[in-house]
Amino acid sequence: MRRIPAGASAAPCRKASPVLAFFLGALVFVSGCSVTGPRPAAPPPLASELPAALGAWRVEQLPGEAGARLAVLARSERTPPARFRVIVVPGSGCAGMGPWAERYFAGLLHASVLVLHKPGVDPFARTSPGDCAPGFVQQDRLSIWLAHARAALQADDLAQQNRGAAALPQLLVGISEGAELLPGLAPHVPRLAGLVLLSASGLDPRQAGALQAQRLGAAADWEALGAKVGGGLPDSTVVQGRSLGYWRDLWHWPVARPLLDSPWPVLQVWGSDDALVPAVAYGQFALQVQQSQQRGAGHAPAAWCARRLEGADHGLQRPARPGQDAMDGVQLTWAWLEQWARAPHAGMCASLER
Repeated sequence: MRRIPAGASAAPCRKASPVLAFFLGALVFVSGCSVTGPRPAAPPPLASELPAALGAWRVEQLPGEAGARLAVLARSERTPPARFRVIVVPGSGCAGMGPWAERYFAGLLHASVLVLHKPGVDPFARTSPGDCAPGFVQQDRLSIWLAHARAALQADDLAQQNRGAAALPQLLVGISEGAELLPGLAPHVPRLAGLVLLSASGLDPRQAGALQAQRLGAAADWEALGAKVGGGLPDSTVVQGRSLGYWRDLWHWPVARPLLDSPWPVLQVWGSDDALVPAVAYGQFALQVQQSQQRGAGHAPAAWCARRLEGADHGLQRPARPGQDAMDGVQLTWAWLEQWARAPHAGMCASLER
Protein backbone atom coordinates (compact mmCIF):
# COMPACT_ATOMS: atom_id res chain seq x y z
CA MET A 1 0.00 0.00 0.00
CA ARG A 2 1.24 3.48 -0.85
CA ARG A 3 1.81 5.58 2.26
CA ILE A 4 0.40 9.12 2.42
CA PRO A 5 2.64 11.66 4.18
CA ALA A 6 1.25 13.11 7.37
CA GLY A 7 -0.93 16.16 6.77
CA ALA A 8 -1.51 15.40 3.09
CA SER A 9 -5.06 15.10 1.87
CA ALA A 10 -5.99 12.30 -0.49
CA ALA A 11 -9.07 11.27 -2.36
CA PRO A 12 -10.27 7.68 -2.06
CA CYS A 13 -8.62 5.27 -4.45
CA ARG A 14 -10.59 4.78 -7.64
CA LYS A 15 -9.82 3.96 -11.23
CA ALA A 16 -9.07 6.85 -13.51
CA SER A 17 -11.88 8.20 -15.62
CA PRO A 18 -12.08 6.90 -19.21
CA VAL A 19 -11.28 10.47 -20.28
CA LEU A 20 -7.70 9.62 -19.36
CA ALA A 21 -7.47 7.70 -22.62
CA PHE A 22 -7.27 11.00 -24.48
CA PHE A 23 -4.20 12.10 -22.55
CA LEU A 24 -2.34 8.84 -22.09
CA GLY A 25 -2.70 7.94 -25.73
CA ALA A 26 -4.17 4.49 -25.19
CA LEU A 27 -7.44 3.00 -24.02
CA VAL A 28 -6.22 1.93 -20.61
CA PHE A 29 -7.21 2.43 -16.99
CA VAL A 30 -4.57 3.36 -14.44
CA SER A 31 -4.56 4.03 -10.75
CA GLY A 32 -6.33 7.31 -10.15
CA CYS A 33 -5.60 7.80 -6.46
CA SER A 34 -4.80 11.38 -5.55
CA VAL A 35 -1.51 11.26 -3.67
CA THR A 36 1.21 13.70 -2.86
CA GLY A 37 4.56 12.58 -4.18
CA PRO A 38 8.09 13.92 -3.78
CA ARG A 39 9.31 17.08 -5.42
CA PRO A 40 10.13 16.63 -9.12
CA ALA A 41 13.54 15.09 -9.59
CA ALA A 42 15.91 15.27 -12.51
CA PRO A 43 14.98 12.88 -15.32
CA PRO A 44 16.76 9.54 -15.18
CA PRO A 45 19.87 9.31 -17.35
CA LEU A 46 19.67 7.46 -20.61
CA ALA A 47 20.95 3.93 -20.58
CA SER A 48 24.57 3.75 -21.67
CA GLU A 49 23.74 0.53 -23.55
CA LEU A 50 21.58 2.26 -26.16
CA PRO A 51 22.56 0.94 -29.58
CA ALA A 52 24.45 3.36 -31.78
CA ALA A 53 22.45 2.24 -34.81
CA LEU A 54 19.53 0.05 -35.72
CA GLY A 55 19.25 -0.61 -39.42
CA ALA A 56 19.08 2.74 -41.18
CA TRP A 57 18.46 4.54 -37.89
CA ARG A 58 21.07 6.17 -35.68
CA VAL A 59 20.54 6.71 -31.96
CA GLU A 60 21.94 10.07 -30.91
CA GLN A 61 21.63 12.44 -27.98
CA LEU A 62 20.86 16.15 -27.95
CA PRO A 63 21.12 18.47 -24.94
CA GLY A 64 17.95 19.64 -23.29
CA GLU A 65 17.77 22.18 -20.49
CA ALA A 66 19.84 22.08 -17.30
CA GLY A 67 22.09 19.22 -18.40
CA ALA A 68 19.31 16.88 -19.50
CA ARG A 69 19.93 14.65 -22.51
CA LEU A 70 17.29 13.72 -25.06
CA ALA A 71 17.55 10.55 -27.09
CA VAL A 72 16.73 11.04 -30.75
CA LEU A 73 16.34 8.71 -33.68
CA ALA A 74 17.89 9.98 -36.91
CA ARG A 75 17.75 8.62 -40.42
CA SER A 76 19.01 9.88 -43.76
CA GLU A 77 16.85 9.86 -46.85
CA ARG A 78 16.04 6.38 -48.13
CA THR A 79 16.24 7.40 -51.78
CA PRO A 80 18.43 10.18 -53.20
CA PRO A 81 18.12 13.02 -53.70
CA ALA A 82 17.22 14.45 -50.30
CA ARG A 83 14.46 17.00 -50.85
CA PHE A 84 13.34 17.88 -47.30
CA ARG A 85 13.78 17.08 -43.62
CA VAL A 86 11.12 16.01 -41.12
CA ILE A 87 11.36 16.71 -37.38
CA VAL A 88 8.91 14.63 -35.34
CA VAL A 89 7.45 15.31 -31.89
CA PRO A 90 5.79 12.06 -30.71
CA GLY A 91 2.64 11.76 -28.63
CA SER A 92 2.13 11.15 -24.94
CA GLY A 93 3.46 8.30 -22.83
CA CYS A 94 6.94 7.03 -22.09
CA ALA A 95 7.46 4.50 -24.89
CA GLY A 96 9.92 5.17 -27.69
CA MET A 97 9.35 5.07 -31.41
CA GLY A 98 12.36 2.86 -32.09
CA PRO A 99 10.55 -0.51 -32.31
CA TRP A 100 8.40 0.62 -35.23
CA ALA A 101 10.31 3.59 -36.68
CA GLU A 102 11.39 1.70 -39.82
CA ARG A 103 7.81 0.81 -40.69
CA TYR A 104 6.21 4.05 -39.50
CA PHE A 105 8.44 6.34 -41.57
CA ALA A 106 8.92 3.98 -44.52
CA GLY A 107 7.04 6.26 -46.93
CA LEU A 108 9.38 9.20 -46.40
CA LEU A 109 11.69 8.36 -49.24
CA HIS A 110 13.39 11.66 -50.04
CA ALA A 111 13.38 13.02 -46.48
CA SER A 112 15.82 12.74 -43.64
CA VAL A 113 14.03 12.23 -40.31
CA LEU A 114 14.73 13.31 -36.73
CA VAL A 115 12.50 11.95 -33.93
CA LEU A 116 12.70 13.61 -30.51
CA HIS A 117 12.07 11.79 -27.23
CA LYS A 118 11.37 13.25 -23.81
CA PRO A 119 14.24 13.23 -21.29
CA GLY A 120 14.71 9.82 -19.73
CA VAL A 121 12.73 7.99 -22.43
CA ASP A 122 14.52 5.06 -24.00
CA PRO A 123 13.71 5.21 -27.73
CA PHE A 124 13.26 1.42 -27.71
CA ALA A 125 11.09 1.19 -24.58
CA ARG A 126 7.68 -0.42 -25.01
CA THR A 127 6.28 0.77 -21.67
CA SER A 128 2.50 1.15 -21.69
CA PRO A 129 1.16 4.64 -20.87
CA GLY A 130 -0.27 3.50 -17.54
CA ASP A 131 3.06 2.03 -16.37
CA CYS A 132 5.35 5.05 -16.71
CA ALA A 133 7.79 5.44 -13.81
CA PRO A 134 6.91 7.92 -11.02
CA GLY A 135 9.90 10.06 -11.95
CA PHE A 136 8.63 10.38 -15.50
CA VAL A 137 5.13 11.30 -14.30
CA GLN A 138 6.57 14.08 -12.13
CA GLN A 139 8.60 15.55 -15.00
CA ASP A 140 5.99 15.08 -17.69
CA ARG A 141 4.37 18.46 -18.31
CA LEU A 142 4.08 20.54 -21.44
CA SER A 143 6.19 23.48 -20.24
CA ILE A 144 9.12 21.22 -19.31
CA TRP A 145 8.89 19.22 -22.53
CA LEU A 146 8.75 22.41 -24.62
CA ALA A 147 11.85 23.86 -22.93
CA HIS A 148 13.83 20.65 -23.50
CA ALA A 149 12.64 20.31 -27.10
CA ARG A 150 13.56 23.93 -27.90
CA ALA A 151 17.06 23.44 -26.54
CA ALA A 152 17.43 20.19 -28.48
CA LEU A 153 16.34 21.78 -31.76
CA GLN A 154 18.76 24.67 -31.29
CA ALA A 155 21.57 22.17 -30.68
CA ASP A 156 20.46 20.16 -33.71
CA ASP A 157 20.61 23.24 -35.92
CA LEU A 158 24.15 24.00 -34.74
CA ALA A 159 25.19 20.39 -35.36
CA GLN A 160 23.72 20.52 -38.86
CA GLN A 161 25.71 23.66 -39.61
CA ASN A 162 28.93 22.18 -38.24
CA ARG A 163 28.46 19.09 -40.43
CA GLY A 164 27.86 21.23 -43.48
CA ALA A 165 24.50 19.57 -44.01
CA ALA A 166 22.39 20.64 -46.98
CA ALA A 167 20.03 23.52 -46.17
CA LEU A 168 16.83 21.59 -46.84
CA PRO A 169 13.30 22.85 -46.11
CA GLN A 170 12.06 21.35 -42.84
CA LEU A 171 8.65 20.21 -41.65
CA LEU A 172 7.55 19.91 -38.02
CA VAL A 173 5.31 16.89 -37.45
CA GLY A 174 3.33 16.57 -34.20
CA ILE A 175 1.70 13.24 -33.39
CA SER A 176 -1.35 13.58 -31.13
CA GLU A 177 -0.12 15.36 -27.94
CA GLY A 178 3.11 16.24 -29.75
CA ALA A 179 1.19 18.70 -31.91
CA GLU A 180 0.62 20.87 -28.84
CA LEU A 181 4.32 21.80 -28.92
CA LEU A 182 4.48 22.81 -32.57
CA PRO A 183 3.54 26.51 -32.20
CA GLY A 184 6.19 26.94 -29.50
CA LEU A 185 8.86 25.09 -31.47
CA ALA A 186 8.20 26.54 -34.92
CA PRO A 187 10.17 29.79 -34.45
CA HIS A 188 13.24 27.74 -33.54
CA VAL A 189 13.30 25.68 -36.76
CA PRO A 190 15.18 27.35 -39.62
CA ARG A 191 13.78 26.98 -43.15
CA LEU A 192 10.49 25.79 -41.70
CA ALA A 193 8.13 25.00 -44.58
CA GLY A 194 5.07 23.86 -42.64
CA LEU A 195 3.42 22.18 -39.66
CA VAL A 196 1.83 18.72 -39.84
CA LEU A 197 -0.73 17.59 -37.24
CA LEU A 198 -1.45 13.87 -37.06
CA SER A 199 -4.52 12.92 -34.98
CA ALA A 200 -4.51 16.29 -33.20
CA SER A 201 -7.61 18.49 -33.15
CA GLY A 202 -5.87 21.87 -33.20
CA LEU A 203 -7.96 23.05 -30.25
CA ASP A 204 -6.50 24.07 -26.91
CA PRO A 205 -6.08 20.78 -25.00
CA ARG A 206 -8.44 21.86 -22.23
CA GLN A 207 -11.23 22.38 -24.74
CA ALA A 208 -10.50 19.16 -26.60
CA GLY A 209 -10.37 17.26 -23.30
CA ALA A 210 -13.74 18.62 -22.24
CA LEU A 211 -15.29 17.47 -25.53
CA GLN A 212 -13.80 13.99 -25.08
CA ALA A 213 -15.13 13.86 -21.52
CA GLN A 214 -18.59 14.74 -22.77
CA ARG A 215 -18.43 12.03 -25.42
CA LEU A 216 -17.48 9.42 -22.81
CA GLY A 217 -20.01 10.58 -20.22
CA ALA A 218 -17.19 11.73 -17.92
CA ALA A 219 -18.00 15.45 -17.74
CA ALA A 220 -18.33 15.27 -13.95
CA ASP A 221 -14.85 13.77 -13.66
CA TRP A 222 -13.50 16.55 -15.87
CA GLU A 223 -15.13 19.21 -13.71
CA ALA A 224 -13.75 17.57 -10.56
CA LEU A 225 -10.30 17.57 -12.13
CA GLY A 226 -10.67 21.27 -12.92
CA ALA A 227 -11.47 21.95 -9.26
CA LYS A 228 -8.21 20.25 -8.22
CA VAL A 229 -6.29 22.22 -10.86
CA GLY A 230 -7.52 25.43 -9.27
CA GLY A 231 -6.99 24.17 -5.71
CA GLY A 232 -4.07 24.41 -3.36
CA LEU A 233 -2.50 20.95 -3.70
CA PRO A 234 1.15 20.95 -4.84
CA ASP A 235 2.08 20.31 -8.46
CA SER A 236 3.56 16.93 -7.50
CA THR A 237 0.13 15.56 -6.51
CA VAL A 238 -0.90 12.79 -8.88
CA VAL A 239 -4.50 12.94 -10.08
CA GLN A 240 -5.98 10.78 -12.82
CA GLY A 241 -2.54 9.36 -13.64
CA ARG A 242 -0.87 12.74 -14.19
CA SER A 243 0.73 15.29 -11.90
CA LEU A 244 -1.22 18.41 -11.08
CA GLY A 245 1.68 20.28 -12.69
CA TYR A 246 0.79 18.54 -15.96
CA TRP A 247 -2.88 19.39 -15.63
CA ARG A 248 -2.15 23.01 -14.70
CA ASP A 249 -0.01 23.43 -17.80
CA LEU A 250 -2.69 21.84 -19.94
CA TRP A 251 -5.48 23.97 -18.49
CA HIS A 252 -3.83 27.14 -19.80
CA TRP A 253 -1.94 25.83 -22.85
CA PRO A 254 -2.71 27.76 -26.06
CA VAL A 255 -2.75 25.85 -29.34
CA ALA A 256 -5.64 27.05 -31.50
CA ARG A 257 -4.80 30.75 -31.54
CA PRO A 258 -1.08 30.25 -32.28
CA LEU A 259 -2.00 27.87 -35.11
CA LEU A 260 -4.51 30.34 -36.51
CA ASP A 261 -1.86 33.06 -36.37
CA SER A 262 0.77 30.80 -37.93
CA PRO A 263 2.75 32.24 -40.83
CA TRP A 264 3.42 28.64 -41.90
CA PRO A 265 1.12 26.26 -43.78
CA VAL A 266 -0.71 23.72 -41.62
CA LEU A 267 -1.63 20.20 -42.77
CA GLN A 268 -3.98 18.23 -40.50
CA VAL A 269 -4.80 14.54 -40.95
CA TRP A 270 -7.25 12.63 -38.73
CA GLY A 271 -9.42 9.54 -38.69
CA SER A 272 -13.19 9.47 -38.54
CA ASP A 273 -13.05 6.57 -36.02
CA ASP A 274 -10.58 8.25 -33.66
CA ALA A 275 -11.47 6.98 -30.18
CA LEU A 276 -9.25 9.49 -28.36
CA VAL A 277 -10.21 12.74 -30.07
CA PRO A 278 -13.89 13.31 -30.90
CA ALA A 279 -14.91 14.39 -34.39
CA VAL A 280 -16.62 17.44 -32.91
CA ALA A 281 -13.20 18.71 -31.75
CA TYR A 282 -11.84 18.55 -35.30
CA GLY A 283 -15.02 20.22 -36.52
CA GLN A 284 -14.75 23.08 -34.05
CA PHE A 285 -11.19 23.84 -35.05
CA ALA A 286 -12.16 23.76 -38.73
CA LEU A 287 -14.89 26.31 -37.96
CA GLN A 288 -12.35 28.54 -36.21
CA VAL A 289 -10.07 28.35 -39.24
CA GLN A 290 -12.92 29.26 -41.58
CA GLN A 291 -13.92 32.21 -39.41
CA SER A 292 -10.31 33.41 -39.30
CA GLN A 293 -10.01 33.12 -43.07
CA GLN A 294 -13.14 35.23 -43.48
CA ARG A 295 -11.59 37.97 -41.37
CA GLY A 296 -8.76 38.26 -43.88
CA ALA A 297 -4.99 38.34 -43.93
CA GLY A 298 -3.18 38.06 -40.63
CA HIS A 299 -6.00 36.09 -39.00
CA ALA A 300 -5.47 32.61 -40.45
CA PRO A 301 -2.59 30.26 -41.31
CA ALA A 302 -0.69 30.93 -44.52
CA ALA A 303 -2.50 27.82 -45.79
CA TRP A 304 -4.59 25.21 -44.02
CA CYS A 305 -5.69 21.87 -45.35
CA ALA A 306 -7.33 19.03 -43.47
CA ARG A 307 -8.08 15.49 -44.56
CA ARG A 308 -10.49 13.22 -42.71
CA LEU A 309 -9.70 9.56 -43.35
CA GLU A 310 -12.89 7.53 -43.30
CA GLY A 311 -12.76 4.52 -40.97
CA ALA A 312 -9.28 5.35 -39.64
CA ASP A 313 -8.47 5.21 -35.94
CA HIS A 314 -6.25 7.41 -33.77
CA GLY A 315 -3.17 5.82 -35.35
CA LEU A 316 -4.63 6.62 -38.81
CA GLN A 317 -5.08 2.91 -39.52
CA ARG A 318 -8.18 1.41 -41.13
CA PRO A 319 -8.65 -2.36 -41.06
CA ALA A 320 -10.03 -4.21 -44.05
CA ARG A 321 -13.82 -4.44 -44.00
CA PRO A 322 -16.43 -5.81 -46.37
CA GLY A 323 -16.36 -3.53 -49.39
CA GLN A 324 -13.51 -1.44 -47.96
CA ASP A 325 -9.77 -2.03 -48.22
CA ALA A 326 -7.35 -1.57 -45.35
CA MET A 327 -5.56 1.77 -45.27
CA ASP A 328 -2.41 3.11 -43.64
CA GLY A 329 -3.11 6.82 -43.26
CA VAL A 330 0.40 7.54 -42.03
CA GLN A 331 1.95 6.30 -45.27
CA LEU A 332 -0.69 8.18 -47.22
CA THR A 333 0.34 11.37 -45.42
CA TRP A 334 3.99 10.76 -46.25
CA ALA A 335 3.02 10.27 -49.90
CA TRP A 336 1.34 13.70 -49.87
CA LEU A 337 4.48 15.25 -48.40
CA GLU A 338 6.63 13.54 -51.02
CA GLN A 339 4.41 15.02 -53.74
CA TRP A 340 4.71 18.47 -52.16
CA ALA A 341 8.52 18.15 -52.03
CA ARG A 342 8.66 17.55 -55.78
CA ALA A 343 6.88 20.86 -56.43
CA PRO A 344 6.98 22.91 -53.22
CA HIS A 345 6.08 26.13 -55.03
CA ALA A 346 2.54 24.73 -55.51
CA GLY A 347 1.97 24.72 -51.76
CA MET A 348 1.48 21.99 -49.18
CA CYS A 349 -2.24 21.63 -49.85
CA ALA A 350 -1.83 21.03 -53.58
CA SER A 351 -1.08 17.31 -53.21
CA LEU A 352 -4.35 16.76 -51.33
CA GLU A 353 -6.33 18.33 -54.14
CA ARG A 354 -5.05 15.94 -56.82
